[in-house]
Parts: sequence; structure tokens; C-alpha cells
Amino acid sequence: FNSNSVFLSIVCVDELVSPVGTVKCIGNQWYWTYEYGGIGLKFDSYMIWPGDGEFGYLRLLEVEIDYLPVRVPFRIIVTSSDVIHSWSVPAFGIKLDGVPGRLNQVSFYGMRVGFFFGQCSEMCGVNHAFMPIMVEVVTVRDFINFLNFQKVNS
Repeated sequence: FNSNSVFLSIVCVDELVSPVGTVKCIGNQWYWTYEYGGIGLKFDSYMIWPGDGEFGYLRLLEVEIDYLPVRVPFRIIVTSSDVIHSWSVPAFGIKLDGVPGRLNQVSFYGMRVGFFFGQCSEMCGVNHAFMPIMVEVVTVRDFINFLNFQKVNS
């Protein structure tokens, strides 16, 4: 045991990737709010209720979509406005609790384009089952088009 080994262990637990952008996910009863840091884009994501979706939609899983670019490092920050929620997307290997008054973060690096689904995995109340998460990982060009479209329409 020496001072060099202590320094190495401290460096190894820190993030080594500098994120290009940040998405803040705020758990509310019973929906998610997404904020894209630095550009002032903010929107609420509600579940599409049975009967409101188009033919072939994924019942109790589809929501207004959160977009992230492929092969670009992003920071995801999760918090809550009321009770403990959990932003969980198993395909990403991410399960991060949103606690009121606390910010938890994780790095994200999408390896392929596609739709990815998750759900709040905390027992946050009576409508807990109706807080799905749907992330579409898109090309960088499509992500920039999404941001420009949102800025024009807000």
C-alpha cells in the first residue's frame, strides 16, 4: 500500500469520456420530462394510451420519444420532482434512480440505431405501470434535424 496505488484507484472510478451533450430526465407522477442541456429544449413524454395509438403500436410501451445520437457520448442525468422513480432501459444496461433533490448521472454511448424501451422500475405509486421509456437512437444528421425542428416549433 502506497500513495501511488491510492491515486490510481481514484482515477479509475472517474469518468474518462467527455460527453458531447446532456439529457436531464425528470420523473414526475406519471410521466417523464426531458431537458436537453445547453439548448433550452424541454418536453414532457406521456404514454400513448390504448386506443390512441396507430395500428401495430406497442401497447403500454410507446411514448413521445426521447432522441439520442448514435456513436456520440452523452451524459444522462436523472432526478425526480416528487417521489423516487427509476429511469431504466435494460438494453443500455442503465437503471438510474431519480430522487427528489438529487442528481444521478450515467454516461451513454449508443452503438446502433433503433428503438429501445424501458420502464420506471420503482414502486412510485398507483400509476407506476404507466411510466414507460422509449428512446430512439438516430444518426447524427437525424438528431440535428430533430433539434432544429424542436427549436423552430417551440
